[in-house]
Amino acid sequence: MDRQFVDITDVRQLWDMPLLNAPADPEWDTYASKEPRMHRIHPYPAKFPAFLAERGISYARSAGVRVKMVGDIFCGCGTVAHEARRLGLGFWGCDINPVATLIARTKSADLCPLEFRSMLDRIMRLARRAKGDIQLAPSARERLNRWFRPEQFADLAKVLNAIRHVVPEPSPLQDAYLCTFSAILKPCSQWQQRAIKPTLDNAKLPPEVFATFLKHALTVAQAIEEAGDLSHSPAAVVELGNALSVGLPKRRVDLLVSSPPYVTSYEYADLHQLSSLFLGYADDHRQLRDGSIGSTQHDFRLAKGIRDLNRTATRTVFSLYEQDKRAARSVANYFIDMQAIANRAMRIVRPGGIAMFVIGNTQYRGVDVDNASHLTESLLSARFKTVRVTKRTISNKAATPYRTPTGKFSRTQTSNHIYSHEYVLMAHR
Repeated sequence: MDRQFVDITDVRQLWDMPLLNAPADPEWDTYASKEPRMHRIHPYPAKFPAFLAERGISYARSAGVRVKMVGDIFCGCGTVAHEARRLGLGFWGCDINPVATLIARTKSADLCPLEFRSMLDRIMRLARRAKGDIQLAPSARERLNRWFRPEQFADLAKVLNAIRHVVPEPSPLQDAYLCTFSAILKPCSQWQQRAIKPTLDNAKLPPEVFATFLKHALTVAQAIEEAGDLSHSPAAVVELGNALSVGLPKRRVDLLVSSPPYVTSYEYADLHQLSSLFLGYADDHRQLRDGSIGSTQHDFRLAKGIRDLNRTATRTVFSLYEQDKRAARSVANYFIDMQAIANRAMRIVRPGGIAMFVIGNTQYRGVDVDNASHLTESLLSARFKTVRVTKRTISNKAATPYRTPTGKFSRTQTSNHIYSHEYVLMAHR
């Protein structure tokens, strides 16, 4: 057995909770090379570290897997998608969040920097004389009026109308400009600076819209130039849909690389509400919560549904039930969905391939939630042969292990404790 990992081949091994003593391997902590600019074209909470995708590919190859096709069942903003294309590999992924898939499509597209810059000149010329309003449902307009001053809203509408006029058809180039537009919405709003949770700051003085858009568009142009020609790799496929029900890839992947949401994870529908409403993905951002992991079984009844939970889940849910019955049901929903995700992964990964999951443990209502052991048990129950486990240190959380009410990392102790390690699970099919 490789000393960098603990190997789990039978669910009975988990009874003594061996993952707590899994080795911490610094090889999975940081990477020496600089992260590509493409991963910084749009802010995204809890973004997957780009180097982990490359580490996962190297691990799979060292294990004898011929990696040609990479997948990500929670593709988020497309970190794994871009890394796969950069390395000349095929990619298939999905996400339930339309803002995430917009970013992912942009990051994995083969874009021409000269064409992007040419379009930018035309967009900027048209924007100042474009119409300062867009068609919105009353509910969307009411919500956006809460976040934007009238002059900011009007200028943003002009930019969006200019983009849609200059690049009228759905295309990778239009995606790139809508992604650029989406990235400046929070800075140009009354969203509190650096707050990752929706926090209104009426005293904030947002920057001028046209200058902000131009500056960020030039940053995106640099990222496209740095990425170079990606046509040497197959076109990436990014699906918008629920990981539990979206259509399976046409061919099974050699390596699945993913980081699942946590039961106490960010509410992505809330965090991306400005983009979702402005771009017309929803009339009410709360609609986008439907179908997210942990929310698909709101009528979960513990007495009836407990038989569907695996051993790790049952232990956690009963511990929580004594503290908070509603919290127990919420965690049970999440565990049921994650067990289904393990079975889904088994159908996506080819025989002999690997499913790599990066996941951390959490606390909910003061109870430890062992997400890593639960997912390990779920993968073994789904008939993966072996789950090899190592730990990695999360540098920003090691120094600041708590969160403030607005979601910022903090050294000051609060009720929101954050673990400083997360687990890398290598499930061999």
